[in-house]
Amino acid sequence: MTDHYYLYGERRELPQTAPYDAYFDLAGTAVVSIDMHEGHLSESPSCPCPAPRARAIVDQVDQMHARSRSLGVPVIHVRTGLRPSGRDDINGIPSAWRLGFAEYVGGIPNVDEHGIEGTEWNEFRTQVLPEDEIISTKKRLSAFYPTDLDFLLRQMRVHTVVLTGIMADCCILSSSFDASNLNYRVVVVRDCVAGTNDELEDAALKIISLNLGLVMDTDDLMGAWASRSPHGTRR
Repeated sequence: MTDHYYLYGERRELPQTAPYDAYFDLAGTAVVSIDMHEGHLSESPSCPCPAPRARAIVDQVDQMHARSRSLGVPVIHVRTGLRPSGRDDINGIPSAWRLGFAEYVGGIPNVDEHGIEGTEWNEFRTQVLPEDEIISTKKRLSAFYPTDLDFLLRQMRVHTVVLTGIMADCCILSSSFDASNLNYRVVVVRDCVAGTNDELEDAALKIISLNLGLVMDTDDLMGAWASRSPHGTRR
């Protein structure tokens, strides 16, 4: 069975070469899921930063995470966590997206509540198991800034990060850049991310495929893990 990946939007056969094989070492891999919480996914009209396209991938993300855990690949959940004082954002130097993105979508009535730690909006929608790790200090777009994700990954001896979550053209793209710049191998799971719209999602995945890592569907990633790690366990 041949595994596939996406290069600039085109689905291709995955090369059977050492540089590509290095992406599929289970012993040094972790899944990092970004911002799959109620602040984006709630159906409430008070949702502070709605990402309605992402609601469609919740079940797929949960299934992908379950399949990863079954192979011994750890799952790390990252979410935005802003101080109630607002000093991390609206009462300090506000995030840039609060201007452009909010204007593009026609305004977000409850946007000031986005990411406030300890609120209902920071509850995860996706399944979190006791063995998973949680990072709740994301302040801006990247899962690495200013969190301890890099420290945690190095403690876990991880060299490949597999990204799921939202938004493809925002936090996934930014996290992919930071991961690559920190010398991690990056895999983005195409059917487990969602973007602002089809156009921006497609653009983000094309950028990632050319410059930052591999873009793959869940089944192809699982196939690549199985074919290169036949015992299906971490060493």
